[in-house]
Amino acid sequence: MAGADRAKEWARHWTYAELPDLDLLRARYVRHTFPRHSHEGYVFGAVTGGVEDVGLPGGMVHAIPGTVVMINPEVPHTARPGQPEGWAYDTLYPSAQVINDIAAEVTPLRGTVGFAENRVTDPYAARLITQVHRAAEEGNALAADTLLRVLVVRLLDRHGSSLPSVTPRAGGARDAERARLALEGRMDAPPTLETLAAELGTSPFALLRAFKKEYGMPPHTWLTDARVRRARRLLDAGVAPADAAVAVGFTDQPHLNRHFTRIVGVPPGAYRRERARTYKTGP
Repeated sequence: MAGADRAKEWARHWTYAELPDLDLLRARYVRHTFPRHSHEGYVFGAVTGGVEDVGLPGGMVHAIPGTVVMINPEVPHTARPGQPEGWAYDTLYPSAQVINDIAAEVTPLRGTVGFAENRVTDPYAARLITQVHRAAEEGNALAADTLLRVLVVRLLDRHGSSLPSVTPRAGGARDAERARLALEGRMDAPPTLETLAAELGTSPFALLRAFKKEYGMPPHTWLTDARVRRARRLLDAGVAPADAAVAVGFTDQPHLNRHFTRIVGVPPGAYRRERARTYKTGP
């Protein structure tokens, strides 16, 4: 039965050359679950069938057809089927630059913008997300660009706000940031929690608490997510999955495959093939 369920799953994660700084994911998942992770840019998701449960810092969000899930950059979240039949959805991942440029052009919002609500009932916006996908798949750059902008302006006008400026950080937050920078620089050979805490002049449990408070996940979970992000950039540049795995600190390609598929939603080989196909069909 598990094999049959897996056979029902499919996913395409790709980019359209005419819409830079935007990733697209169209998928149907039955048993797949996304572990806690975050994105550098925004997430706009529209469920087209079934139910998706999205775990966010404020609690669980149930996404059904006609709703739009909006997640700000760097917000940790999970996703899983909300019913035995799973869910299908169309998702857009625009960069922070794309959203903030549109906000600066057509709204009074300034600085870094965000969304206070994670889930809204808006069938029209949900259809716009699907229409962006359809236009991109058909190679209709004018329609895809127009529909994306109409969507973003609608969401900003109805739900957008300027995110608060960063306040001076307390000692624990500074330790968490220093730990993050240390892990980024030693991704291929990270220290133990005890060693890292000693290097920062704090205790392991104090560092663990501070890191989870600052980034929404413990250091080892954050590191896996960061490794997958860096692997994506390497795959975007044409690096083979086996080489990318070693470069970011995974033991081998199967290790990369497992975590990459769980977090991104498609295997690294399929991800790289879509990138290669996108580049070939670009201008």
